[in-house]
Amino acid sequence: MALHLETPLLESRPLSLATGRSVWLKMDALQPPGSFKIRGIGAACEHHVRNGKRRFVSSSGGNAGIAVAYAGRRLSVPVSVFVPETTTERAKSLIRQEGAEVFVHGASWQDANERALAAVDAETAFIHPFDDPILWAGHATIIDEVVKAGLSLDAVVLSVGGGGLLSGVAEGLARNGLQDIPIIAAETEGTASLAASIKAGKLVELPSVSGIATSLGARKVCERAFEIARTRPVESVVVDDRSALEACTRFLDDHRVVVEPACGAALAVAYSHFDRLAPHQRVLIVVCGGATTPVSQLQAWQAS
Repeated sequence: MALHLETPLLESRPLSLATGRSVWLKMDALQPPGSFKIRGIGAACEHHVRNGKRRFVSSSGGNAGIAVAYAGRRLSVPVSVFVPETTTERAKSLIRQEGAEVFVHGASWQDANERALAAVDAETAFIHPFDDPILWAGHATIIDEVVKAGLSLDAVVLSVGGGGLLSGVAEGLARNGLQDIPIIAAETEGTASLAASIKAGKLVELPSVSGIATSLGARKVCERAFEIARTRPVESVVVDDRSALEACTRFLDDHRVVVEPACGAALAVAYSHFDRLAPHQRVLIVVCGGATTPVSQLQAWQAS
C-alpha cells in the first residue's frame, strides 16, 4: 500500500468568484505528514527498502524531513534528518514526533545537505528532498488523480522551492498527454531562485534566502526544474511575504485548512495576482502543505 493518500479535489467557490475563473484545489495539505512530499519520498523510501537499505538520511527545511520520518516509522526504518538553523521548532518537533533523529547544521539547506551526505554509509539510503527522478514520479501522481477524476485543465499553479513539485507535476502532465498545459510557478521574493535562473538564462544560485517561507529555502532549483522552465510553458510569478501570508489567512477563512507561507505563495496568485490567471478558464492550484505553521504563528506574523 502506498504511503500517500489520494487527496480531495475541490472546486473553490471563494477563489472562483474572486478570479472569475473555475479554480480547483488539490488538497495535499491533507496528506498524513502534512504535505505533498510524502508522494515522492514515500516512493523513494519503499524503493530503497526493497533494495536492502536499513537506514534513511535526509536534509530538509521541514516538510521533506517530516515525510521521511513518517515513511521511516511506517516502514520500521531508522531516520536521521539534517536541518538548517532556519528550520522552525515546530518542524523539528514534528520530525521527532515520527521517531526520527534531528541534527541542526548550517545557515541554509545546502549546508545541512552537505552534512547529511557525509553521514551516509553502505546500509544507508540518502533521501533527497527534491532532486531525484523517483520523487518526481511519485509527485506526478497528483496529476494522475486529477485526470482520473475527469477534470480538464487550462493551467496548474504551484509553489517552487527546490523544484521537486514542479518536476513531478510536469512529469504527470506529460504522461497524461497534457504537456502543453501551462504551469504557473510561484515563489516568494526572498526565495526566488527559479525566477533568478529564468532571468539569467542559466541555472544560478542565490547568495542567500530570506523571508517567512522557509520551506522554499533552496538557494538553487534542481537542473530538471530549470530545464522544464526553459522547454515547457512555465510562467514565473514572484510574490512578497505579505501576499503569501494574507493568502494563508484568507484560505483558512475560506476553506478551514491551515497552510504555510510556502503554500501561500501559490494561493497568492489567485488571491492577489489573479490577473496572471486571465488567459485560463479552469485552473488547478496544488495546495501543497502546512504542517510546519500553526495558526498562532500566522497570527504572530500578521501582528509583526
